[in-house]
Amino acid sequence: MFDNLTDRLSNTLKKLKGQGRLTEDNIKETLREVRMALLEADVSLSVVTDFIARVKEGALGQEVQTSLSPGQSMIKLVQSELVKVMGEANEGLNLKAVPPAIILMAGLQGAGKTTTVAKLGRWLQENQKKKVGVVSADVYRPAAIKQLQMLANELNLDFFDSDLTQQPVDIAKNAIEAARKKFLDVIIIDTAGRLHIDDEMMGEIKALHAAINPVETLFVVDSMTGQDAAITAKAFNDALPLTGIILTKADGDARGGAALSIRHITGKPIKFIGVGEKTNALEPFYPDRIASRILGMGDVLGLIEEIEQKVNKEKAEKLVKKIQKGKSFDLEDFREQLQEMERMGGVSSMLDKLPGMNAVPSEMKNKVNDKMLARQIGVINSMTMQERRFPDLIKGNRKKRIAEGCGQELHDVNRMLKQFLMMQKMMKKLKTGNMANMMRGLKSNVRSMRR
Repeated sequence: MFDNLTDRLSNTLKKLKGQGRLTEDNIKETLREVRMALLEADVSLSVVTDFIARVKEGALGQEVQTSLSPGQSMIKLVQSELVKVMGEANEGLNLKAVPPAIILMAGLQGAGKTTTVAKLGRWLQENQKKKVGVVSADVYRPAAIKQLQMLANELNLDFFDSDLTQQPVDIAKNAIEAARKKFLDVIIIDTAGRLHIDDEMMGEIKALHAAINPVETLFVVDSMTGQDAAITAKAFNDALPLTGIILTKADGDARGGAALSIRHITGKPIKFIGVGEKTNALEPFYPDRIASRILGMGDVLGLIEEIEQKVNKEKAEKLVKKIQKGKSFDLEDFREQLQEMERMGGVSSMLDKLPGMNAVPSEMKNKVNDKMLARQIGVINSMTMQERRFPDLIKGNRKKRIAEGCGQELHDVNRMLKQFLMMQKMMKKLKTGNMANMMRGLKSNVRSMRR
């Protein structure tokens, strides 16, 4: 996420760290490169112009000029301005309404709106402990209704059926009434998308908004469309009283132009960001954390929160007790660790939040393959329970049988076993309580998963 922008800004600001002091010349050169980096990231020209002007004003200030570490002061200044551009702080959903609180979702076709409805429903269930219902008012695409029904069933969300012969306003009103009778806390209404903005589309959604008076009207937009995302969001905001934005497909956005342009152009906050295809890949948008990631500082706080939310604490405590009692870390334990990593979005999602990842060569980053987790789990699933409990049993013929059972090659089995042994060694260091040794083992294990 934001890889190109991170690389450019980090390299530009790194040059200042060795400077004894800031001068008009090195400030001018740095800001010229920052400007180019932002424009290449497809950030809106008006946003770039204002951003550079504010950073220049701050950099020429007496406080920065006389700082003992002017390079660090400049980086802090750029980070601060990035945060301001994206909205200072996360703005949560306003669900203070007589239940059910109504959330209306708008957006163009192809932005991932229907999937985002399900993701938001899941997030509200798991993080806000809300009882959530969903309905599709898209009477133009039967597949959208079916897709939402399948996702709702998968996530145990209440799904309210709709018919192509109905009007969107009637669909929404019927669903709201049904949600009220079921004592749901929130109902999320999906709407029809178009390939482009047109009068018919705007007229329809304006009528729907007026009829149901939602507490939240969220615009879902594809972040990979860059500053076009901000322009489209503004057009919707001019027609509808939007309360916020959800950026989708941010995991595929190497530029970051949408995230840096939308708040400035629309005046509306980015409330959530989609970081993957899975239904748990939706995160609240924190401008300060995103700014840190853009500057290569990572998002350790976000990673800790993710671990707290998604790691099975009961299993983790059970494993720790097992190791402390002197019992061996086996392949069944290793499989559970791999599954935990999958639940957290995979290795690449975790590494993206670690500080300094911009310094890792791109060819090494590209070797991180989250499909490898599923392949490794497949290898272990192909083993007998006895082999998982006693890995030393796995020799020649057993390896061949395991490889055939999971449809992989012998070298895939050997690679998985090698990584297991590294993790096993790390767990032995955990038993001795030597945290420094354990961290060294963890680093080497992460490196091996990149190979």
